[in-house]
Amino acid sequence: MSLVTTHVLDTAAGRPAAGIDVRLEAADGTEIARGRTDDDGRIRELGPDRLEPGVYRLVFDTGPHLGPDAFFPEVTVSFRVFDGTQHHHVPVLLSPFSYSTYRGS
Repeated sequence: MSLVTTHVLDTAAGRPAAGIDVRLEAADGTEIARGRTDDDGRIRELGPDRLEPGVYRLVFDTGPHLGPDAFFPEVTVSFRVFDGTQHHHVPVLLSPFSYSTYRGS
């Protein structure tokens, strides 16, 4: 299983956000993996099954999904990995003028 997974929900539309490109990066910007949300708004396999402890970020290319008038064309979520063998689920709740995230399970 991938150490990092994500789920994007479009709260304005009331449905999963399919087709969003997502990059997993190290703190220095090195790309580790990339994926695209499926019809359920999920990426179940994103990156390796192990990461070194440290700071990482998920970069969500939200512009194509939200359209040309979206205030947030990209969402970046930084998070810290303490245990490089523990699963990290990072969901995003998205709308044209806001987003939120949390540590999922």
